[in-house]
Amino acid sequence: MNAVRLEPGRVYRTRDLARWTSNPPRLARQLVREGALTRLSRGLFASPTPSRFGPAPPTDTALLRGFLHNSPFVVTGPERWNALGLGTTAVFPSTLVYNTKRSGRFRLGGRSFTLRRVAFPKNPAPEWFVVDLLENAAHVGSDAATILAAVRVALAQRRFDPTGLLTMADRYGTRATLRSISQAVKGASSPERDR
Repeated sequence: MNAVRLEPGRVYRTRDLARWTSNPPRLARQLVREGALTRLSRGLFASPTPSRFGPAPPTDTALLRGFLHNSPFVVTGPERWNALGLGTTAVFPSTLVYNTKRSGRFRLGGRSFTLRRVAFPKNPAPEWFVVDLLENAAHVGSDAATILAAVRVALAQRRFDPTGLLTMADRYGTRATLRSISQAVKGASSPERDR
């Protein structure tokens, strides 16, 4: 067996260990016994990052990269929605993740993730998160009309790009969301800008 060189903070799947052995499950068990790996869930392990308070757990990004085997994903949900400044104070019991591989609720390294296979942009702009918030209005303890009123105010203050918002609604929203965003954009435009 070659010397195993694990990257601190990285999350490994059992099959990732095949580069060092012909029996990855056995190697994983051995590395867990030695403390070089921590078991996160079935077939998923983390190489601890040393810190002055003891081994630090992997980041959500590292967990998701390992679990989804480097397929694209975007973390969304209350933290991103509340940061938009639209008056929402949403709370979710788990981290919401859109991806191209899996759907369901998963517990990884003691943390809860809700994964959904849905379309999303590679580098989401704030306008995409506005559309995502409207698509999930039922989960944020607010109604779409209240959120849309806040969107109109934000558009009037030029906090969001109207064209970008319409584009995101067209590509990633339902027809109802696109209609609502279109009305919000029209409602936010001043008479001077319409001339």
